[in-house]
Amino acid sequence: MILLAHSNFLARDSKQQAKMKPYSPLSTLISAALLRRAGHEIAFFDATFEAGIARFERMLDEIRPDAVILMEDNFNFLTKMCTTARRETALEMIGLAADRGCKIAVNGPDASDNPAIYLCAGADAVVLGEGEMAMLDIANFWKEGAGELADIRGLVLPGSDQVRQTKPRRAQQELDHLPHPAWDMLDVDSYRSAWTEAHGEFSWNIVTSRGCPYSCNWCAKPTFGRRYSVRSPEDVALEMLRLKREVGPDHLWFTDDILGLDVDWICSFADEVERTSADIPFTMQSRVNLMTQRSVAALAKAGAREVWLGIESGSQKILDAMDKGTTVEAGRSATRLLRAHGIKACWFIQLGYPSE
Repeated sequence: MILLAHSNFLARDSKQQAKMKPYSPLSTLISAALLRRAGHEIAFFDATFEAGIARFERMLDEIRPDAVILMEDNFNFLTKMCTTARRETALEMIGLAADRGCKIAVNGPDASDNPAIYLCAGADAVVLGEGEMAMLDIANFWKEGAGELADIRGLVLPGSDQVRQTKPRRAQQELDHLPHPAWDMLDVDSYRSAWTEAHGEFSWNIVTSRGCPYSCNWCAKPTFGRRYSVRSPEDVALEMLRLKREVGPDHLWFTDDILGLDVDWICSFADEVERTSADIPFTMQSRVNLMTQRSVAALAKAGAREVWLGIESGSQKILDAMDKGTTVEAGRSATRLLRAHGIKACWFIQLGYPSE
């Protein structure tokens, strides 16, 4: 038995409690679906609405898992930014599992940056990067007992004097080979109630791609890097249709750094959403140079309600200093074009960039 968990306790973040926009732990749910598809017996601990780790401790005692996989959501920007509380909670969860003799593997941005901390707390392995396939390899190893843990690529393991890293793992490219997230393992009604009580509508998250090929010099890309891998439009539309039928959100948030790098992909996506009646109003992120007449028209057709643009600054000097690769005028044009198609244009702005 494997207990799969994450450490994003809403109760430990007063700002997010006030905001009350809880999203499902996508990476954790994809891992759950992957492990389940491979025949592993799993249980799931969703920390989101728990007051503390007492429920996690009870699950350890009730189901007595052989292994615990702590898989943070690599698609949620809060996982990358708000690390202190999550780290403290994760280390406590690792300690509880280690005290009960469980094998433990951990993945997440903070664990990738600081693996020794997690290994010292009792983890047997820290998985670097995106994590799902390496976690499956670890689970298979623990179940079958063949080979060595050190043979698995993309891990950091305890060493005699210091940590040791196994051979690098190639990033997951064929994203359609991954299963859709295991939404059935969540208490969806808790998410629905939180959203509707606070905002009058229910929003859910979805992701179509991994990575960003652009080179803005302030941007860190520790998990997915500068590559851009994308699912097929057909698979994304199928997930939207399943969400529409099985979860019933009023709105979707596409967590991609960039939704639809290629205009042909966007057009195919819009056609597939229309063909399957998978349309759900959505919010997304993109770049001003990608907002062409053809792409914006397709986004409107697919159901885009808000597009967040990395405007960053109204000064061309600052944009150039950022290596942003865009112009102030392109930002104006993109905003006008989105508005003309009935899509709300939203801006990311940075203030106080060096030399400003």
